[in-house]
Amino acid sequence: MIVGVLAVQGDVPEQARAIGRLGPEVRTIRRPSDLDGLAALLMPGGESTTISDLIDRSDLREPLATRIRSGLPTLATCAGLILLSRDLEPGPGGRDPRPLGILDISVRGSDFGRQREAFEAWVRVEGLPGGPFPGVFIRAPRILHVGPGARPFAWRGEEVVGARVGNVWALTFHPELTDDPRLHRAFLRLARGATAPA
Repeated sequence: MIVGVLAVQGDVPEQARAIGRLGPEVRTIRRPSDLDGLAALLMPGGESTTISDLIDRSDLREPLATRIRSGLPTLATCAGLILLSRDLEPGPGGRDPRPLGILDISVRGSDFGRQREAFEAWVRVEGLPGGPFPGVFIRAPRILHVGPGARPFAWRGEEVVGARVGNVWALTFHPELTDDPRLHRAFLRLARGATAPA
C-alpha cells in the first residue's frame, strides 16, 4: 500500500512519519507522475498560498483534483483543508490561495489567531474509539459553513473542526503533531477498504 504526501511545502516530514509508523510505504508527491499507483493521499498543513502557487508551478492542480474527485482517499489538515474547500473568505491582508473546490465547505484562513496563539484542545471525532483526540491548532482555518455536499465529523465543543465527503477527510487541526496515531489509523482503515478488491 502506497500513501502519498503532497510535498511542495509544509509539515511534510511530520505527516510522512505519522503515516509511515503505521506500516504503509510513503511516497512524496512533487509532480503528476508521483500520483500513479497511490492508495491514499495526505495534504499537510503549511502556508496555503505558497502550496497553491507551487502545485500550479508543478502542474499538479488538475491531476490532484481529478484523482481526489475520482475517489482517492485523502486526509487534508489545516492548509490542506483550505485547498480542498469550495469557498474561501478573504483573510486579513495578503493574497489568498486558489482552492480546488472539492469539499462543500466555506473557510476563513488563520481565523484562530497567529502562530504565537497556537493552542491544543480536545476534539470529538465521530466514530473514533478511545475518547477525545488532542487537537493541535496552529494558525488554523475556521469552517464557517458545511454545505449539503459534505458533512461534519469532528468538533471542538460545538464548533465544527472537521468535514468529510466520501473518502475525503479535512481537519482544521494537526493530528500529525501529536503522538496519538488514532486518526491516521482510522484513515488508513478507510483507505484499505476503498482499495480492497470487490
